Amino acid sequence: MKKILLTVVLGVAVSAVGQSTAQPAQGQPATPATPPAQGQAAAAPAAQAAPPVIKDPAEYNAYVAAYQQTDANAKISGLEAFLTQYPNSVMKNQALEILMSTYQQAGNTKKTLETATKLLAADPCSKGALTLLAYYDRLMAQNNDPNAKQLLADAKKYAEQGEGCMPKWTKPDGTSEGDWEKQKAQMTVIFSAAEGIAALTDGAAAGQQHDAAVKEKDDAKAAAAQAEKEKDYAAAATALRKAVDGSPADFSVVYPLALAYLGEAPPDYQNGIWFAARAAALAPAGAPQTQVEKYARSQYVKFHAGDDGWAELLAAAKANGPQVPIKPAPTPAEQVHAMLASKKLEDMSFAEWQFVFTNGAQADQDQLWAAIKDKPVRMNGTIISTTPTEFTIAGSSDDIDAKKADITLQFEEKLPLKMIPKDGASFDFEGYPTSYTPSPFMMVMNKAKLLLKAAPKPTTPVHHKPAAAH
Repeated sequence: MKKILLTVVLGVAVSAVGQSTAQPAQGQPATPATPPAQGQAAAAPAAQAAPPVIKDPAEYNAYVAAYQQTDANAKISGLEAFLTQYPNSVMKNQALEILMSTYQQAGNTKKTLETATKLLAADPCSKGALTLLAYYDRLMAQNNDPNAKQLLADAKKYAEQGEGCMPKWTKPDGTSEGDWEKQKAQMTVIFSAAEGIAALTDGAAAGQQHDAAVKEKDDAKAAAAQAEKEKDYAAAATALRKAVDGSPADFSVVYPLALAYLGEAPPDYQNGIWFAARAAALAPAGAPQTQVEKYARSQYVKFHAGDDGWAELLAAAKANGPQVPIKPAPTPAEQVHAMLASKKLEDMSFAEWQFVFTNGAQADQDQLWAAIKDKPVRMNGTIISTTPTEFTIAGSSDDIDAKKADITLQFEEKLPLKMIPKDGASFDFEGYPTSYTPSPFMMVMNKAKLLLKAAPKPTTPVHHKPAAAH
C-alpha cells in the first residue's frame, strides 16, 4: 500500500518541471543594478568581504556587453562566450549567477541545472545554486524521472549543504530585514522538503526490504530493515512538517507528510489522517484527488472504526481550518459496556459472553456473571478432548476454527464409552456455568448432560472479535 500511494503522490505532485511556474525566489541570483566601472569594484555576493575588481579592459568590455543584453538568448550567448574566454575571471561567480537566472527565465531547465552545478563548483555556498538544485532535483524525482533515486540523493546532499551554509549568508544590499527573513524561510522550506522526501523514499525502501526478509524468514534482516524504516519515517515527518508549515498549500509536500506520519510505528493517525485530508483538498482534480481522498477515508475508518464524522473532518480540511481531533475506535472495554447497555443478556451468544469476560471492566463482567451463573445453558460445541467425567470443548466459532478449548464440561457420573463423542465431533449439551477465568478464557460448567437434539438459540456460537487496537 505504501508503495502504491507513494507512486500516486510522485505521479501527480507537480506538472513537468519545465512547465512549472512556481520557482524558488531565493534560487534566482540577484543581478547588479549597474555594470561595474572599469578598474573599480564589481558587484559581489553579500558574503564576500572584498568585492572583485576587473582590471583588464577587454575583459571588462566583454562582461558589460553580455550583461547589458536585454534579449535572453543574446545575454546567454554573451555570458557563455565571456566564461569561455575568461574562465578565471574575478566575475566568474557573478556571470554564472546571471547565466543561471537567464536560463531559468528562458525555461531551459537542463542548462539552468548545468550552470547551477558549475556555480556550486566555483562557490560551494552559493545560495542560489544550492536552493535551485535542491528544489529542482526533488521535483524531478517526484515527477517520476528515471533517475529519481540519484536525484533524491543529490537533492538531500544540496539541502544539507545549504543548511550548513545558511549561517554564513548575510542580508543582500537593498533587501529589507523582513524580505530577508522571508527568503530564509523559503530556503528552509526547500531544504526541508528535499530532506523529507528523500527520507520518506528511504523508509518505503526499508519497508520493502523488511517484507522481503520476513518472506525469507530472515529475522535479523527484518529487524534491521524495520528499525531503518522507523527511523526514516520519523525523519521524513520531522523534515516535511517544517516544509508544510512554511508552504501549507503545496500538495507535493503535504501528501508525503501524511504518508510519513502514517508510516511511523505506531502510526501517528491524528496527524497522518488530517494531512491526508488536507492533501485530498489540494490534489489535482480527477483521479488523483479521488485516490487521495479514498486513502484518507480508509485510514480514518481504520482508526475511528467507522466513517461517522469523516465528512465533517474533510470539510474542515478543505476549508483550511484548524486541525480537528479524531476520536479513536472504542476500546474493547467500551464495546463491552455498549453491548451490555443495548442487548438483553438472555439474547447473547456464548462468543459474546467470552468477549465480555475477556475484555470487559469488572463491573460489566459481574453483571453478566450474575445473570448466567448456575443457570442451565444449552448449546453446541466441538470436542477437543474427553474423559468419562470431563470434556474440553470449543464453544465459540473462533475457538472452533482454532481447535482451542474454551469450556470445561463436567459430568456428575461416568459416561459409557459408547456415548463419548470422538475428538473433533460436534455435539449438543447442557451445563451450568460455575466459574470462569478471563485469560486464557475458560468457563467451567457442571451438571453436564448430552442432548440428542440440536440446542435451541440464543446460545448458538457466532464470530465476535474485538476491534483491532491501534
